[in-house]
Amino acid sequence: MMELKPFEPQDAHRIKSLTDSWIGLNYFSEAELQEMSQRSVKNGQNCSFLVVVDGEIKGFRFTYPPGQWVSGKGEGLSEELWPHSKSETAYFQSLYVHPDCLKKGYGKKLSLKSIEVLKKVGAKGVVCHSWVESPNNSSFLYLSSIGFKSIALHKEYWKDVEY
Repeated sequence: MMELKPFEPQDAHRIKSLTDSWIGLNYFSEAELQEMSQRSVKNGQNCSFLVVVDGEIKGFRFTYPPGQWVSGKGEGLSEELWPHSKSETAYFQSLYVHPDCLKKGYGKKLSLKSIEVLKKVGAKGVVCHSWVESPNNSSFLYLSSIGFKSIALHKEYWKDVEY
């Protein structure tokens, strides 16, 4: 059974175990995850969600509402090209779905749930980074399928991120 649930601080340890195993050791620190959980909330609304399958966390969408973020995990934002100001724009920080759960629409469900809450807190837009190197450019294709448009290409966006 699959459910979406808000990302709460008490989930940080389980998420770190998941990301250490599948993304790379220390991609996220537990302290960073705690901070991300806190920055995901605006006006009492949590904008970040987990996909839980049979009691196990199998994916996440970390989302910062407007005013709750400074920059992305890598380098390169093209704010001058955005249709809305940064103060009105949310940020999709990270999306991950466990390999066992790919091609089931979980990433899309997570993102659409975040967008639903972002509308409630007054976001006028969402910026994110698409991983060009994703298998078959799946990151870009999924984002396009939910209405995202490409604004700029930042080659090697994650080159300085250690994991």
